[in-house]
Amino acid sequence: MAERPSQELSAEVLVVGSGIAGLSFALKAARSARVLLLTKKNAAESNTNYAQGGIACVTSAEDSSELHIRDTLEAGAGLCREEVVRKVVQDGPARVAELVELGVRFTERQNGGSREPDLGKEGGHTKRRVLHAGDITGKELERALLSAVRSSPMIEVREDMVAIDLVTSKKLKLPGPNRVLGIYVLDGASQRVLAISARMVVLATGACGKCYLYTTNPAIATGDGVAIAYRAGVAIANMEFIQFHPTCLFHPSAPTFLISEALRGEGGVVVDAQGKEFTRKTDSRGSLAPRDILARAIDEEMKETGAPCVFLDIRSKGAEFLEKRFPAITSTLRGLGIDPAHQPIPVVPAAHYQCGGIPALLDGTTRLPGLLALGEVACTGLHGANRLASNSLLEALVMAHRAAESLPGKLAKIPRADSIPRWKEGKFHDADEMVVITHNWKEIRQLMWDYVGIARTNKRLLRAQSRLRLLLKEVQEFYWNFRVTSDLLELRNLALCAALIVESALRRHESRGLNANADYPKLQKRAKDTVIEPGAHKI
Repeated sequence: MAERPSQELSAEVLVVGSGIAGLSFALKAARSARVLLLTKKNAAESNTNYAQGGIACVTSAEDSSELHIRDTLEAGAGLCREEVVRKVVQDGPARVAELVELGVRFTERQNGGSREPDLGKEGGHTKRRVLHAGDITGKELERALLSAVRSSPMIEVREDMVAIDLVTSKKLKLPGPNRVLGIYVLDGASQRVLAISARMVVLATGACGKCYLYTTNPAIATGDGVAIAYRAGVAIANMEFIQFHPTCLFHPSAPTFLISEALRGEGGVVVDAQGKEFTRKTDSRGSLAPRDILARAIDEEMKETGAPCVFLDIRSKGAEFLEKRFPAITSTLRGLGIDPAHQPIPVVPAAHYQCGGIPALLDGTTRLPGLLALGEVACTGLHGANRLASNSLLEALVMAHRAAESLPGKLAKIPRADSIPRWKEGKFHDADEMVVITHNWKEIRQLMWDYVGIARTNKRLLRAQSRLRLLLKEVQEFYWNFRVTSDLLELRNLALCAALIVESALRRHESRGLNANADYPKLQKRAKDTVIEPGAHKI
């Protein structure tokens, strides 16, 4: 077989992803090892960069770790691991203090003669505990972390790199226990496939929001880490729990623009077209109910009335407050012809967060030696069946810190990075009909929205499963018959993640948290994880 032009690289520690988890880990790992950080687009393009709300962390005397733990457990609908929740919540203040030392500027307010954090409140929280930087917290985090990473002589950042697959000793049929040896990536600039050997590979790739037609996630959220790990033989857990954010802007010119939960924390109310609040019929907390409850209430209202959207009304706060507290959201809305100080904001639920993923400990350890998973791609047990708002950035910080702290000990047990085989492509040629990729991408997102959304039934799930199996076959044939491109690689991962979500949903015979199935409306007596083992059944 012929070899595609390739370039071999090696790294002590290879990080895939440049969100808060990847950047935080790289920065701390660089104290004990050389780090190569790969990112799919430019380094600032990540789910973190789009985070508006903030970081949930106990910093107020009126709050406590026990309250934060209780709120997290309640939101998680019985599936959280309490020991994990406790560790993340209790580690939070120290990790946030490190961000401040790094130069992250959280919004403050005057309290007498001193200044203190301006804490926000979001759905499911009983206290104000969300640290924020206006309504662009994610951008502020990326700014500070990227600046520190780029100034480190121990970190090399390579952009426009799309991961293809992990290389393991089992794949190469080497003796001894299976472990990660490196990774193949497509260099978007040169269109060369690089074979990169590494002693440790860290997946911090985010999630799979682009599986759905409507999502708050950026275009890069195609489930790469989950798919890559699964193909390498790693089990995947709880993928049925896809969180739908209740309030994504309903506007053709900004289909992925999130209307932060913080607006509801500051008094915004979800209403129907007549301005009537309807959410308290479902939950006494109304617009501040946890996301799974509120998203279902909105979905039911839209289906009952036939309305294309509902509305978020925050007119009571006035223009001055909105311009100060939510400057980016207010400016964007006005640019689209919506003035939130004088008219309700049209909103719909949209796919937002992946609560499941690669099973991992809080230091990122997975079942595959040499592979760590950090942030949204990992499933630690913190979020359970439904993530409490603004806990995701907190988890990423804690995981990154613990992974970096344990890195020297892990590396001491791993042999040096040996070269891995170059990428073999055979007599493949460029795809003659890119429309196939575009069509399959659209079909996956539409069928996932129609059949595997907020409200599910077995009939819809089985329809989705049947079609996805055909799509997976088509994608695999395309993958093996043509040269790989970034679009093809993303489609391959997207299709696999969609199939994992459907398989997981079919195996959960109850309605718990984010998995609402009309055929199984009750809770099982015992909460269990859904674990999909590669090769155990047909995906």
